[in-house]
Amino acid sequence: MIRTPIFAIAALAAGLSSPARADELFAGGYAHAVGTPLSFDTGEGGVDLQLGYRFDRIEELSFLGKPAPYIVGSLSTRGDTSFAGVGLSWRLGGGRFYARPEIGVVVHDGPRLRIRPDGTHTELGSRVLFEPGIGFGARVSPRLSIEASWIHISQARVFDSKQNPGIDMWGARLNWKL
Repeated sequence: MIRTPIFAIAALAAGLSSPARADELFAGGYAHAVGTPLSFDTGEGGVDLQLGYRFDRIEELSFLGKPAPYIVGSLSTRGDTSFAGVGLSWRLGGGRFYARPEIGVVVHDGPRLRIRPDGTHTELGSRVLFEPGIGFGARVSPRLSIEASWIHISQARVFDSKQNPGIDMWGARLNWKL
């Protein structure tokens, strides 16, 4: 069952974060399957709604820049590929403006087989995908920030060397410090 590994990874991430409290909740809206050089047309589109939870930074991983573990879920409002996963995120910049690179692993519900009329496979090649992304944000108040972000999901030809369409999403999210 897909849920068991996701919950186990989320529990591990929560256990590695500082015991004091969680860091922030985030939510956003994204254009789904936007064309970029990292992907090709899968026939998907619409809007995604994302909700996530970013834990406190992991002090023990100072050699990696003290990343913050996160869990995220993304729901396609059009019924296309949705996903859930976990990852690590870094907030770079201590002032009002900052960048937030992140890397994660997600499990998706997209089709196992999808072929365009020209014979090109557009399925994602694996149930488990990598999820790199980057956000650029601004602190609006001590507890609220807003980010413009890009997220990419694909298997990077690790699980299927012949194809890797990937899906890119562009959008905005609000972050609320707890």
